[in-house]
Order: sequence, then structure tokens, then C-alpha cells
Amino acid sequence: MKIIISTIFALVLMYQANAQGKYLTKTGYVSFYSHSIVEDIKAENTQVLCIVDEETGKIAVKMLMRSFQFEKALMQEHFNENYIESEKYPKASFVGEIVNYTKLNEGKNAVMVKGKLKLHGKEKEINEKATIIKTDDEINLSGDFMVDVADFNIKIPSVVKKNIADKIKVTVNFLLKPYK
Repeated sequence: MKIIISTIFALVLMYQANAQGKYLTKTGYVSFYSHSIVEDIKAENTQVLCIVDEETGKIAVKMLMRSFQFEKALMQEHFNENYIESEKYPKASFVGEIVNYTKLNEGKNAVMVKGKLKLHGKEKEINEKATIIKTDDEINLSGDFMVDVADFNIKIPSVVKKNIADKIKVTVNFLLKPYK
């Protein structure tokens, strides 16, 4: 009996040690904005998973493309069926790290984030500025960057070419809590 209790206790300690320094959110925010002479298009996704390892600076983000919400239902339908092809490419992800990472200081930290963005079946190296605000019990990671739709083989039909920008502004904001 002592062996079983000792084994369970050791497993619990190992699990807690492995989770230390990890921060998580399942309600991260990602939006994109397209400005053109014809119209502006904005969509938001608040069902984004993000994990940051405070010990190593590693970051992972994953989201369902169908979770983007548009002002107009027809835009959302075209986005999922014609451009992103959500049936074929249901998820987008980012895996990377904070460049030249050292343990985060309390308060505001200007950082560079580098990694691979996977979207529409294509991967592209991303190297962008971000801001991390750290407090005792949370990390807020935010920033924005431009995405060239051609880099991800997203086809824009010529009939609506003037309605959609070639470069899309992506904004992220993740409020992460310690993972337990």
C-alpha cells in the first residue's frame, strides 16, 4: 500500500513540475483587417488556444478558421468556402519562440517573436515585434503583423480583386493564466 501511495504522490509531483512555468488561454483573440478602395473587411476569432512556456520562451497558437466572425454573413461564407477553404484547411497554427529569450521581467516587455505560421496548407517564417506584459498571475501577449495572401496560396478571384487587400493586418491578444 505504501508503494502505491508513494507512486501516486511521485506522479502528481512530476505532473506539477512539468506544468510549472506554462501559461495558457483557450479564449485568445485574433483578428484580421483588409482595407481596400471598395470596402473594409474585419473578422474576429475569440476561440484561440495559446500556450507560452515562461521557462523557455516557446509559444504555440492554434485556432479553427471557421471560428472567425464577420459583420456580414455572406463574407463569412465566402471566406470559409472560397478563400480559406475551411473544409480542406480547418486550422491555422503558429509555433515559435521569443528571440533571445530570458525569463520575463514583471511589467511591460518589448520582444521579437519568431516561428512558423501555418495557414491554408502553407508555412511561412514569421519574425515580428510583440509586447508581453507580465504580472504575478498572468501574461498578456499582444501584437500585430502583416500577412501577404499570396504567401499562403489564397486565390482572390479577379471579379473581387479590388475588394480584398493583398496584405492583411493580423492582430493578436492573448491573456494567459498559469496552467495547472
